[in-house]
Amino acid sequence: MTGNKILIIEDNQLNLELATDLLAANGFVVSSARTAEEGLRMARELLPDLVLMDFSLPGMDGLCATKDLKADPATRHLTVVGLTAHAMKGDEQIALNAGCDGYLTKPIDTRTFVATVKNFIAPANLRQTNK
Repeated sequence: MTGNKILIIEDNQLNLELATDLLAANGFVVSSARTAEEGLRMARELLPDLVLMDFSLPGMDGLCATKDLKADPATRHLTVVGLTAHAMKGDEQIALNAGCDGYLTKPIDTRTFVATVKNFIAPANLRQTNK
């Protein structure tokens, strides 16, 4: 069991449930937000080990929310991974330019999702230790 805290910011209920179920079944403590604004508030309160950020959110989009997290001294150390259906050439670079530490595409590959998330958690734990 990992016990690592993950915040998923996702407005699609099916995607949210799938990601939550996969992560919770593998020992992660999962919280969720349906909007960027709610996600920003929760990120500041929870200081999760990892934020999985959808880009297409109602109101503020996930790229703007990521920029806000990275601009705030209280949350800039958080690891933010884009979790998006935006999978065209150049989309990953757009995500990285916005401050994302990584990029995953939907639909979620249930065979590799948890292992991929764990790969983002290890460096996140080091960053939090050294902040």
